[in-house]
Amino acid sequence: MAAKLKTGDKVVVLAGKDKGKEGTIASVDPKAGKAVVDGINMAIRHTRQSQTDQGGRLPKAMPIQLSNLALLDANGKPTRVGFRMEGDKKVRYAKTTGDVIDA
Repeated sequence: MAAKLKTGDKVVVLAGKDKGKEGTIASVDPKAGKAVVDGINMAIRHTRQSQTDQGGRLPKAMPIQLSNLALLDANGKPTRVGFRMEGDKKVRYAKTTGDVIDA
């Protein structure tokens, strides 16, 4: 199945402790159906000190379910993503505005 959300997309969180927050997708795991969004779903990770790293309690963005994320359209509103053919190319488009997301 084609990816509705990709790395670099601006998204808003629909459910959970960070509901309403916006961020950019850093990475996507399609097999698990999860994505890591910068600054969203933060957890404290304890890391040991090393020669290159001070260590301590470091905040880390944890994965969030793709179903809890919605793409932001050109107007800054959450939208669903659809696919259509333009010429011989399959493109993603925002269902609210009908605009093509990635040219």
